[in-house]
Amino acid sequence: MSLPATLPTALFVTGTDTEIGKTAASTALLHALRRRGLRAVGMKPVASGSHDLGQGLRNDDALALQAASLPVPDYADLNPYALRQPLAPELAAAEDGVRIELSPIVAAFERLRAQADVVVVEGVGGWLAPLSAQLDQLDLVRALRLPVVLVVGMRLGCVNHARLTAQSLQASGVDCLGWIGNHIDPSMQRQDENFATLQQRLPMPCWGRLPHLPEAGGEALSTHLHDA
Repeated sequence: MSLPATLPTALFVTGTDTEIGKTAASTALLHALRRRGLRAVGMKPVASGSHDLGQGLRNDDALALQAASLPVPDYADLNPYALRQPLAPELAAAEDGVRIELSPIVAAFERLRAQADVVVVEGVGGWLAPLSAQLDQLDLVRALRLPVVLVVGMRLGCVNHARLTAQSLQASGVDCLGWIGNHIDPSMQRQDENFATLQQRLPMPCWGRLPHLPEAGGEALSTHLHDA
C-alpha cells in the first residue's frame, strides 16, 4: 500500500462524493511528490464556494493546494473558475453569470505544467458531478489527457459508492491509477473490515489510508501514503 515508484507528469484526483477529502488527499500527494525532489503544483480548475479576499474571489480548497505547491503558482492559473456560491458548479456558474469552458482551463494547465514536474488536478464534487450543461469532468480529463486517482470517503455506504464510481471510471475508458481511503467519519463501525473489503473489490491498487485528523495538513497526511 504505497505510491508507485514513478508517476505521470499530471493526474486528476476525483472522489466518491463531495466533502470526502479530495483536497486532503491532493495536498498529501503534493507533499509526497515534493519529498521526492519533484516540483509539484496543484490545480483546482473549478471551485464552488469562493470569497472575495480583496484580490478577487478565492476558494479555501484552491488556497490549500496553492500552499502545498512548490513552486507556488499564480492563483488565476491554479483556479481559473472561482464561483461564489457553494453549489454544484453548473448552478454556481449560473448564479455568477459565468459559462465554464475547457479552453481557459487547458491554457492554465499548460502554464502550470511548464513550471512543474507533476501537476495534481483536483476535481469538484464526485466523479459524475457535471461542470456545466455541456461538460462533464470526463471531458476535462480527456482534454488534459489525465489518469485518475480516486479518493474514497470512508463512511457508511462507502463500499457501494466506491464500486459504482470505479465502474463508471472503467466504463469511461480512463486510466485509474489507484485509490486513497480517507477516514472522514470517526464513528464509522468496522473501519478495518470496510477498508479490507475495498482493497479486495476495487480494481486498482491502494495508494494509502488517511486517518481522521481534521487539523492535520497535507505534509502530515502525506506520510500515510507510504505506509506498508
